[in-house]
Order: sequence, then structure tokens, then C-alpha cells
Amino acid sequence: MELDGRVVVVTGGTRGVGAGIARSFLAAGAEVAVCARRPPDEPVSADGRQASFTPLDLRDPGAVRDFFDAVAERYGRLDCLVNNAGGTPYRLLGEGEAERHARVVELNLLAPMTAALAARPWLGRTRGSVVMIGSVSGTRPSPGTAAYGAAKAGLENLARSMAVEWAPDIRVNTLVLGMVRTELAHLHYGDDAGIEAVGATVPLGRLAEPADVGDAAVFLASDRARYVSGASLLVHGGGERPAFLDAATVNKES
Repeated sequence: MELDGRVVVVTGGTRGVGAGIARSFLAAGAEVAVCARRPPDEPVSADGRQASFTPLDLRDPGAVRDFFDAVAERYGRLDCLVNNAGGTPYRLLGEGEAERHARVVELNLLAPMTAALAARPWLGRTRGSVVMIGSVSGTRPSPGTAAYGAAKAGLENLARSMAVEWAPDIRVNTLVLGMVRTELAHLHYGDDAGIEAVGATVPLGRLAEPADVGDAAVFLASDRARYVSGASLLVHGGGERPAFLDAATVNKES
């Protein structure tokens, strides 16, 4: 899965899952360009190699097109776009105005589409690929993050349509993530004890690490996945144990 000579863009690649993805691509030999609204606290690096950084608001289509043109001019090519930028605060639907929820959809669905459209001319030249970073929130109820879940559901469908429309020149796939342990995990799950307790609900016994996601992204971008397009790869440690199994009064282990 070596990606020597390949050029990869990771949106939102300055921290958390995005930084983990960027590091995995660096370790695989790729040149990596990351973008975000704010610079990283320290350069994103791995194995003595460093990703370039460009400040960018993905909600500005003109700036996004200029960014991808600049990346292609600097490196001479573009082989993969990882649409990672996104996220949401916890907010029940009734506790926020429509405009607030719409901004979540804009960041998690419209911005990835904007980036993919800007990258398309360059990816077509290299028969490259797009990797969308989805979420299990898009496949099940997502109370408290309903707009985010709806956007991620739309993102997965968008990827499948792109995979058909842009074939055979560009492959498009989605990583459907479960819970990931990042520097912001405490905002969602509490202190270390809370994070450990949440991790215990996952069949594999822990939350994902950003590197777990990064390695899966490298696979989808590599020639090992040359016949994989329009696919959704679950990276969730086995999923979630159904709540009814614990509520039932039969079939309990003694």
C-alpha cells in the first residue's frame, strides 16, 4: 500500500481524525496537503515527513477551487481527496433555530461536495479517488445531533452517485466511522472513566484511534482497492450491541 509519489489532500486535517489520516498517508509515502480554518498547534508530521497547511473555509467555493488549483500546481498532480472536515455540537432539534442546524448540514454535506467538485478535474487526470468520512450517525437515529446524522446519510448517498457519474476515471468511497478517541473525546463521553465505559460497549472493547481510520483511508486510496468504488466501509469496531439484548429477561448468561 505504498503511495510514494502520490499527492493527497485531507480537509480538516490539522487535529483529531483528520490529523490521524494525514499521518497515515505520510507514513505510506504520499505528499500530504491539509486545510482547515485554523492552523494546527504544531505541524502534522510522521516518519520525519510533514504535511503542508493552507487556511481554508470550505464554505467558500471560489477559495476551494483556488486551493485545489494551487495544490496541483505545487505538486504537479492530485491523487486523492479525503473529505474529513465536519462535526457538530450536541444540540437537540428543539433547542436550536433552523439556521443553526442548516450550518451543520452545510459543513458536513455541502462542503464535501464543493471540495469534490473542485478536485474532480485534477483527480480525473490521475484516475484518483475520493474518500468521504461518514458516520454511523447517518445510519441510525442520532438524537442531539440530528442535522449531523442527516448530513452524513446524505454524504454516503452522494458518494455512491459520484462513484457512478465519475466512473471509470475516479473512484469514490465512504468510511463509515463509529466512535473515535481524539483530543475532543471528553466533550462527548466525559472523563477517562466515561471514555473507557463507552469503549466497553463496542465489541472490540475500545474506541477507534485516528490511526485506525487513517489506515483504512490509505487502503481505499491505494491500488489494493482499485476495484472498490461506491462502497461504504464500516470502521466501527463491530458496531453497537442492541439495547434490547440487555433489556430482555431471557437468554441471559449465568
